[in-house]
Amino acid sequence: MRKRIVMLGTAFDTMGGISSVVNVYRAKGLFDRWPITYIATHRDGSRLDKFIQACRSALFLSWFLVTCRVAMLHVHMSSGPSFWRKAGLILMTRLFGVRYLCHLHGGFFPNFYKASGTMARWSIRDVFQKAATVIVLSEEWKLWVQSIFSCQHVCVIPNPVLIPPLENRNEIGRLIFLGRLGKNKGIYDILIAIAKLASEFPSIHLLAGGDGELDQVRDTAKSLGIADRVEILGWVKGAAKDALLARASIYVLPSYAENLPMSVLEAMAAGLPVISTPVGGIPSAIEDGVEGLLVPPGDTEALTEAIRRLLADSDLRHRMGEAARAKAIAKFSSEKVIAGLEDVYRELGLAPISAGEESGIHRKSVP
Repeated sequence: MRKRIVMLGTAFDTMGGISSVVNVYRAKGLFDRWPITYIATHRDGSRLDKFIQACRSALFLSWFLVTCRVAMLHVHMSSGPSFWRKAGLILMTRLFGVRYLCHLHGGFFPNFYKASGTMARWSIRDVFQKAATVIVLSEEWKLWVQSIFSCQHVCVIPNPVLIPPLENRNEIGRLIFLGRLGKNKGIYDILIAIAKLASEFPSIHLLAGGDGELDQVRDTAKSLGIADRVEILGWVKGAAKDALLARASIYVLPSYAENLPMSVLEAMAAGLPVISTPVGGIPSAIEDGVEGLLVPPGDTEALTEAIRRLLADSDLRHRMGEAARAKAIAKFSSEKVIAGLEDVYRELGLAPISAGEESGIHRKSVP
């Protein structure tokens, strides 16, 4: 029987960037063209739900390894528990002599590495240094990985984004934020900026989609006197997210740390100018003054001025939005990015499904 590429990541319906990426892979036919089995190692829910999912993934991977059906392990990983879950599965895979590919997500991985003890750092280095290939999302992250882990085979493959139809934007003053609501993503800095701009721009309004500190964000908006200008939506995805992007005039994500956030790419693809910070791989997507504006993390004065500048200048918003969409199409479109991943597979000696094979048996996923 044909050996498979076993891909590890979060369940398709979970919240976060990894699930967004693999769902683009699915939508654009990667799992149809290649003999990929997807095993979910994590899902949203209670601790018990997560523990059961982790055990299930270990059992399924063990079965594939014992039956000699794994050609390559493709591991999507982030920091913290995401890394340690995958590290155990990688060790199991290595015992069977199977190669693996590390695909690094998560903007706080450098912090995670620095905060780890001596033995934990050794384990992290061991995982990356023995990988057949390490995939990172930007040139900035490639330099970091090579400087810390001395990896020889590191390639840059950005996150892929679907390009939606371009919408006409008539609701001036609507800002949109997508991500985990908390300090690390800069949501409280946005609230402070809105409070400063409320009298100057009566139409200013924030649509905030995501999980996290929903009640704290509501309380902060109330204490700043802008509760009526902030709409907390919870996690949004699919068509609902597309509709939100179509309703907005500016995307704002003043994060303190990032890799290459899917939400920024989705906003660019929707034709929105982006206000963000020059952290992680964001500068590879947003050039300050071209596709949007970059401000230092935590600098609420600079953030306020950036929002003011775009709200006050419709021509600038339009020009930056057009540039953002053009870059999304040229650099981050799903077709271009997935073709790069397929090239990596081929370089590792893997082969796509041939015309004579029954592709149905290869499109399996383990829920």
